Amino acid sequence: MSVLRTALATFLLATPVAAQEVTLRFQHFVNPASANPAHFMQPWADAIEEQSGGRIAVELYPFMQLGGSAANMYDLIADGAVDGGWVIPGYQPGRFPEAEALELPFMTPKSAEAASKSAWDFTQTHLMDDFADIHVIAAHMHGPGLVHLKGDAPETLADFRGLNLRGPSRAATLLLRRLGANPVGMPVPAFPEALSKGVLDGGVITWEQAPSLKLDELTDSHTDVAGDASLYNLYFLWAMNRDVYEGLPDDLRAVIDANSGAMASAWAGRAHDIGDAEGRAVMVASGNQIAELSPEVTADIAELGDAVTRDWIAEMDAKGFDGASLVEDARAAVAAHR
Repeated sequence: MSVLRTALATFLLATPVAAQEVTLRFQHFVNPASANPAHFMQPWADAIEEQSGGRIAVELYPFMQLGGSAANMYDLIADGAVDGGWVIPGYQPGRFPEAEALELPFMTPKSAEAASKSAWDFTQTHLMDDFADIHVIAAHMHGPGLVHLKGDAPETLADFRGLNLRGPSRAATLLLRRLGANPVGMPVPAFPEALSKGVLDGGVITWEQAPSLKLDELTDSHTDVAGDASLYNLYFLWAMNRDVYEGLPDDLRAVIDANSGAMASAWAGRAHDIGDAEGRAVMVASGNQIAELSPEVTADIAELGDAVTRDWIAEMDAKGFDGASLVEDARAAVAAHR
């Protein structure tokens, strides 16, 4: 028996230890068939698994299946409740004020890919200290935000007065208030129920989210502004727990790094551009009204947007930031990728 034990021990010592395997659980809050999960998150997860030789498995959990709410995704990642996921910093108003510069009215182009490249640049300059609790993989924007209403499309500023409209961010709700609407801050998952119960007359969101939220059934019209600038936009992070990232072996961390940064941010933006085209086609096929505000009305709304921006600069100055410089830097980042 001693000979057998010696032989077995020699065999085990000579056999390489199996490569480390890691399972990463990433969470988000939307339908897995919607644009970002379908055209970015899942392909990103597939790339990580393939490039790691199967040593990293990425599991994606939609609809907040691992618990918590869309509004507290940042903390879920930072605290390690999940390994990673999708964050909208604007869902926690006031916590990440500098990021709002990218969300100001008419700041970004209607190309989500271009806007996302700008978002990554701005993030590197101004926001990495704000997000020190997590490891940022990508920073991106969605495509142009639109007005989706029960009833006819608005044609004048007066048509917005008194409407109860969902807004995704502080900047968007400030603009809606300037338009005379009653803005209701609300994460994406709550939007359809609020429409179906009559709590809302409509809201602002992208083309790409419209089908998964059943806006072809819950609303009647979909209206964009004229020109190549978005009425509003929303800033996102794709991120993971810092300790989990730093605890990976060097070669596996390199796989994450190879699918991070400017390329991943642009990739996430392209996903929204693809989804916008698909979502708009669904709304057109539904027979709903597809409209665009006139250049004159768009210019009037842009003036209200300028007032929102001026107020935001003053507010940021009062908090000790240089609001005008933040806006200037956001505009410069956007101009670099137009």
